[in-house]
Amino acid sequence: MGCTHDCSGCTENCSDREEKKDLHEKLNPLSSVKKVIGVVSGKGGVGKSLVTSSLAVAFNRMGYRTAVLDADITGPSIPKAFGIKEKCQGNDSGIFPVATETGIELMSINLLLPNETDPVIWRGPIIAGTVKQFWTDVIWQDIDYMFVDMPPGTGDVALTVFQSIPVDGIVIVTSPQDLVSMIVEKAVKMAKMMNIPILGIVENMSSFKCPDCGKIHSIFGESKISEIAEEIGTKVLARVPIDSEMAAFVDKGQIEAFQGNYLTDAADAIKEQLN
Repeated sequence: MGCTHDCSGCTENCSDREEKKDLHEKLNPLSSVKKVIGVVSGKGGVGKSLVTSSLAVAFNRMGYRTAVLDADITGPSIPKAFGIKEKCQGNDSGIFPVATETGIELMSINLLLPNETDPVIWRGPIIAGTVKQFWTDVIWQDIDYMFVDMPPGTGDVALTVFQSIPVDGIVIVTSPQDLVSMIVEKAVKMAKMMNIPILGIVENMSSFKCPDCGKIHSIFGESKISEIAEEIGTKVLARVPIDSEMAAFVDKGQIEAFQGNYLTDAADAIKEQLN
């Protein structure tokens, strides 16, 4: 009588009692990861991997040990941004991630494949299982902030990450287009259903500054990101412009050498929320 279906504060021992189960997978015994941040997008092509790698670089420059778990199994691009071509090694204790020039630890399916252009033609359960292994079998050494580069959308892998890995919060990446509000709302609703805090939104390709006249152009239309953020009760962490110099550094695998500070304030805001 009068059951609210909230078993956490109930002392009755009825047949319908549902205890909350911890579905998180255990880290490798030799691993240590303090904070995990998922970087998500409702659709592909908005620069999610760029934001993921840039945030890892920003936190690394702040003096923290950072890592990137590339959960985008069928479209891995993190090793390319950092110019990593070597393969992961391992032993009976686990798999060792590859470290970048500045010490950021990376794990991606491309670090295990014979050739980085080999396609991953796997079904959902195998892909999800691989993401779990990146958490359980890899030896992550004293990581302060881990960034998980999620595949676009709200499918199997996103569900696996949210259920299996103790994600402390997510950053939503989007672009200034009319369909953005719908895409962002999908990501927000999934996060809320999984009880994952939303740390904020990063708008990529926000604008373009003409190198000749200096005028700023809104190529994809006027941004509505402030209104969207207010509607869902979060903040805009950063507006990243279209920057050909930044793109060139990423294409050369030298994102760590790019001196732009588009996400420095975003890193500060994220750190403040998680402390």
